[in-house]
Amino acid sequence: MKRFFLFILVMLISAAGLSSLRFYLYCVTPYRPNQPAIVEVVIPEGATFRKTAAILGQQGVISDPELFILLAKIKKAEYGIKAGPYHITLPLAPRDLLNKLVRGEVALLSVTFPEGSNIFDIARIFEQAGLRPSAEVLRRVTDAEFSRSIGLEDKTLEGFLFPDTYKLSRSMPLDQMLKHMYVRFQDLFARELETNQNPGALSPRQLVVLASLVEKEAKDPAERPVIAGVFYNRLKLGMRLDCDPTVAYGVMLEDPAFKGRLLTKHLRTLTRYNTYMITGLPAGPICNPGLASLRAVLKPAQVDYLYFVARNNGTHQFSRTLEEHNRAVQQYQR
Repeated sequence: MKRFFLFILVMLISAAGLSSLRFYLYCVTPYRPNQPAIVEVVIPEGATFRKTAAILGQQGVISDPELFILLAKIKKAEYGIKAGPYHITLPLAPRDLLNKLVRGEVALLSVTFPEGSNIFDIARIFEQAGLRPSAEVLRRVTDAEFSRSIGLEDKTLEGFLFPDTYKLSRSMPLDQMLKHMYVRFQDLFARELETNQNPGALSPRQLVVLASLVEKEAKDPAERPVIAGVFYNRLKLGMRLDCDPTVAYGVMLEDPAFKGRLLTKHLRTLTRYNTYMITGLPAGPICNPGLASLRAVLKPAQVDYLYFVARNNGTHQFSRTLEEHNRAVQQYQR
């Protein structure tokens, strides 16, 4: 009888040992499907770990969801994984996969916001990248309470979202993405203000407004400081800025779908952005200027021009007098 019980004990110990060895090998051995591959897996927000394991099993990332659940329980990681999209390169050991989920190594998208993008452009880019619907982005960037929460007194984030390429994730909160763009602007602009003198005694906000006008007018990078110099000259003399892009922006605020050519009726419609009708700067930025335009308003060219007109080749004809300007308009804008 003793031998029988000893035999049973040995068998149980052996079975436990084999089970432990099998579990250990499962944890540390990279799972090899038919061939190495990169699998995109999305872990939904609020998904249980059992649901997560089922998704990974269905996608062919793990071979045994139940053992994966056991591994998570042993490592106390059931409630520590992060939701979001993952790019998983196989083969990958379950232990390493679990660590990846716990660290939240979600796939990042490279999203570019070009210089001169306005809030409508930015909302469209967010939607095209699959990050957020454009309507949601527009609501947030025009939410005065949100602006104040990140330290901006303006009612919208227009002008203060730095145009650049960002690494973003679909699981990242929208507020976090927008704040990242705002902080990037703040850091760069503060650095420029420290190293450059304010040439026109404008406030930091007014400098951003002026930079947004330069951004929209200048197609040739070399002309940015010259255009900034023209605007400064007109402001000093109390002349209206007569800047077409400001008029277009005012129309766009009323009709976001507006993409057409400015008409005489637009130039004669009084808005807070129509610099043909108001003196001084418009009510706010009309786009998000890049670093070159911010530098241009801090280091404008010392010129005596008061006018410029597009040559229709990306450059402008600059004039000192109205008579010269009218001749240039006749030549280039017939």
